[in-house]
Amino acid sequence: MDLKPVGRTLLRDQAYRAIKDAIVVGTLAPGQVVKDHELAEQLGFSRAPVRDALSRLADEGLVESKPQSHTRVTPLILRDVHDALVVVRAMHEAAARAAVPRLTATDVDWMRAANDEFADAVRAGDVERALRSDDALHDVLVAACDNRAVAATIDRYTPLIRRLERQRFGTLPGQRSVARHEELIQACAAGDAEAAAAITSTIWSSLESPEPPKEQS
Repeated sequence: MDLKPVGRTLLRDQAYRAIKDAIVVGTLAPGQVVKDHELAEQLGFSRAPVRDALSRLADEGLVESKPQSHTRVTPLILRDVHDALVVVRAMHEAAARAAVPRLTATDVDWMRAANDEFADAVRAGDVERALRSDDALHDVLVAACDNRAVAATIDRYTPLIRRLERQRFGTLPGQRSVARHEELIQACAAGDAEAAAAITSTIWSSLESPEPPKEQS
């Protein structure tokens, strides 16, 4: 019996996820030069999966490479973040519109539980936990819509937005509110797909600040 090798693929994916998470949370800062051999040593991997991961992250706009020069974490460019936000907002609207007719009572309960966790994180000033809870709430709709293209697009562009969120919010004022989440949950429970899509649009639109931080170069 022939078995397909899977080790390298798994290491590549693990390296990709670890480096991507480090970029999103700011451990690897915007503009920071990264070296594949240093990352490989820190992660305990060979250089091959790290190179594969960096290539994928370059395709996604999180790192950039200059031939014969260096590879660095992409600086925060506000237009790029805005463009990503427009796409992510549209995908979440589409997910909500398609998901609501398919939601079960259990799905709605999961959304309520996620919002309870979000509210608790807001009270505690825990940005990381709030963002995870927020993702968990919206992921219910993304999963229920059962559209791989929508899910893949959200996964592709959300990290660009998360980088700005973590830089902008040392505390939680200005974040998506518990009340708006509750409005979304009520629309979902009532089976009102159009209302759910409209509220979802408002939630994501609220991330656009009238006084954004300066771009980095």
